[in-house]
Amino acid sequence: MQFEKIYNKGQAQLFRSQYLEYLTKTHPLVIWGMYTPVLFLLPYYSVEVLQLSGLKTALLFLSGVFFWTFTEYILHRFAFHHHPNTEKGKKINYILHGNHHEYPRDKERLFMPAVPSLILASAFFSVFYLVLGRHAFPFFPGFMLGYLIYGSMHYAIHAWNPPFKWMKGLWRNHHLHHYKHSDLGFGVSSTLWDHVFGTMFNLKKEKEDKEKVKDLMFK
Repeated sequence: MQFEKIYNKGQAQLFRSQYLEYLTKTHPLVIWGMYTPVLFLLPYYSVEVLQLSGLKTALLFLSGVFFWTFTEYILHRFAFHHHPNTEKGKKINYILHGNHHEYPRDKERLFMPAVPSLILASAFFSVFYLVLGRHAFPFFPGFMLGYLIYGSMHYAIHAWNPPFKWMKGLWRNHHLHHYKHSDLGFGVSSTLWDHVFGTMFNLKKEKEDKEKVKDLMFK
């Protein structure tokens, strides 16, 4: 996903309709507000109504968080970075993710908007319920917490400089993905699956151009 020029100011126009345009934008607090009740109510429901033990509920919750990291990688690599051949496919791909690569600092599109987010979350819960049955109730909020952490980190990486020294690596990796190697570094909140599937950056090679890497970290 390469563009002749990347804009660190402004935003893409995705639809002619101002109402559809409005639906493509959101703020992190809106999404956190939507899903925070789920993070508490479903584990409570699992223990009090479904009579799952506290330990099992906690383990399923943490499993959901972990499974999100895998989902994040798969979606980013194979859905968002799919390379369609048709014009219609290219347009859909640009709406889904391409606009973010052309305008990476557009703060209103760093989180998935509310409506498609709710649709996808409902679809994921349905699949989890079909596979896990009642165990989906503590698993799903863990999965959504993973998503919220990922979304918040993604927002922070594009909006601010790293607040702690130990986080600089994540900032560097994602900026390398945007500005240098869009076919590598698909994990945002974790590099685990990039290491597993061989899409991690060769950081020894990148260090050969220290000034460029430093520039990318804070671009």
